[in-house]
Amino acid sequence: MAAEAVVRIQSDWEQVLRKNEGEAWLSCRSPGKSTLYGTLTRQGVGSDGVPEIVASEGFVVKEITKKSLLVSCPRENASTRFLAPYTAFCRLHQKSVTCLDISSGGGLGVSTSADGTMKIWQAANGEIRRRLEGHVYDVNCCRFFPSGIVVLSGGMDAQLKIWSAENAGCVATFQGHKAGILDTAIVDRGRNVVSSSRDGTARLWDCGRSVCLGIVADCGSPINGIALGEADNTLNLGSPETIPSDREVGTEGKLLLLAREDKKFQGVGLQSRQPLFLFVGSDAFNCCTFLSSIYLLAGAQDGNIYQLDVRNTKAPVRIIRRSGAPVLSLLPYKDGFIASQGDGTCFIIQQDLDHIVELTGADCDPVYKVATWEKQIYTCCRDGLVRRYHLSDL
Repeated sequence: MAAEAVVRIQSDWEQVLRKNEGEAWLSCRSPGKSTLYGTLTRQGVGSDGVPEIVASEGFVVKEITKKSLLVSCPRENASTRFLAPYTAFCRLHQKSVTCLDISSGGGLGVSTSADGTMKIWQAANGEIRRRLEGHVYDVNCCRFFPSGIVVLSGGMDAQLKIWSAENAGCVATFQGHKAGILDTAIVDRGRNVVSSSRDGTARLWDCGRSVCLGIVADCGSPINGIALGEADNTLNLGSPETIPSDREVGTEGKLLLLAREDKKFQGVGLQSRQPLFLFVGSDAFNCCTFLSSIYLLAGAQDGNIYQLDVRNTKAPVRIIRRSGAPVLSLLPYKDGFIASQGDGTCFIIQQDLDHIVELTGADCDPVYKVATWEKQIYTCCRDGLVRRYHLSDL
């Protein structure tokens, strides 16, 4: 169980420390021990424009830049680097931003909101380019196809839609689910896509003909999140009971992961439709992803992040727990991953770093989704903001 000591900081530390003698609160929480509290105090600004900050007893400020701060707690041998947003886009939506994605070239973003809108915008400055209108009720999920000029969305109206990012036209609508669509995945270049729904099914679709090619899984419980990846070649994905349609393209060798509401995390062969494993967790699973063809991650409602080895899923490789808030999104990043949670926590764990990087600014508002392009990370939050972080600011 990887519930190591956690160093946390007041979320608006950057604003607090802009003024002289400004103070931000610190804490270091370790399982089974009393929480250590402290403060950071600004004592002026260096000639390079970087603030001079000192920590109270029990904490050490190791590195400071204009946008980041590395703080350690020697008692617990714990360190966290706090990274403030480079910029925030506040005019995209009127309410919570519930999902977002960035195009493969990094030029465009797409986002959905609790205000019922879905918009395409310039990733550099947040300038709105297109409004994608056609879903009834809320749009739950959106993502770019690999081309970067086509968008896939799923809504509470149980419909999947494909849109042109260039002219905002809806080019296809898929109907078949009996309840709201919660997540999607794109197979290879995008001739086929997969969707998951509150109706407990995951379905495979033919984009060219807008028809369902089959039900990949029927769980009897909402499938909150899915992920699609290449399976390790030592894994037997099973054989399909009937010969796959010639409209199925790129499904062979693919493993579909299902994060289920009934506390189960499941793997299914995409082409075979055969279940491969079923892992039972401590609470509902909200999201999942591939770290590699062998290692998988699944995030639960109680804050646990399970890392599993696909070759033996009986027990997790480790359980990572940063806070007790729901894990809302997981994304592989370099040799690690980014996770976001329902209490505003958003962090990066990488194997080659001896500290965790925490993305600040969301305060206690849930961070629903994270997207990356090269060294830039975008997050969307209940406070209605899309924040952009530059890892070069580290």
